[in-house]
Amino acid sequence: MQIQQALNAACSALGLERLDAQLLLLHALGRPQQDRAWLVAHDSDALDADTEMRYIHLTRRRAAGTPLAYLTGQREFYGLTLQVDARVLDPRPDTETLVDWALEHLSPQGSVLDLGTGSGAIALALKSQRPEALVGAVDASDEALAVARANAERLQLPVHFVQGHWLSGVRGPFDLIVSNPPYIAEDDPHLEQLGHEPRMALTAGVDGLDALRTIIAQAPAHLQPGGWLLLEHGWQQAQAVRDLLTQAGFAQVQSRRDLAGIERCSGGQWPG
Repeated sequence: MQIQQALNAACSALGLERLDAQLLLLHALGRPQQDRAWLVAHDSDALDADTEMRYIHLTRRRAAGTPLAYLTGQREFYGLTLQVDARVLDPRPDTETLVDWALEHLSPQGSVLDLGTGSGAIALALKSQRPEALVGAVDASDEALAVARANAERLQLPVHFVQGHWLSGVRGPFDLIVSNPPYIAEDDPHLEQLGHEPRMALTAGVDGLDALRTIIAQAPAHLQPGGWLLLEHGWQQAQAVRDLLTQAGFAQVQSRRDLAGIERCSGGQWPG
């Protein structure tokens, strides 16, 4: 089978997006994901039998809903190549909105804590942009922390990782606390589409706000006066999160929109 034939088959027979088909083929070939132009230049090249079988297996798993990042073992996030697998949530591009906002409030030598760090995406992105800042990260899962620590070591970005449940047992105070916590309701019908990702990183109670409530309640005791709490949440949760922040005593409560125009993050400043 030729390269072009393999790509066409994955798109037409399995319904894959062209980009996904190309990235999976590059992975099967052992080539960098930046080599899409190589596929075009070599579209008439024949695949050997082993590569063809690897590619068929990968495309079938992708068609069954396995995230692309779990199949290739990596995800680009804020200019960093992260290693990811089923132990952690697949980082979404929308979360870069939270990083952008956090950088506005993180001074060159400030301190920041990332709650529910997963692969380490947010913490490592912040460290890459503020190399002199003190960056800490917490996760309840030791398996997730193993992934995050491996990413930090490979990228040579020193982050202090701690196993724990949100802010319980964490010392502070910090200039900034950020989090992309679970925020999907337990009975959300879209959960079935996310079945390959760790459920503890996705769901948070009946209305999806349990983790956000806990973080907002605990954060004031761990923030410097004037420090900021910035949170990612679901597309329909901005008003509820702003209300929780206001009720907890935060000032300058506001939201930020992602590239699609959706209110993706909300936050506020702790007075003092």
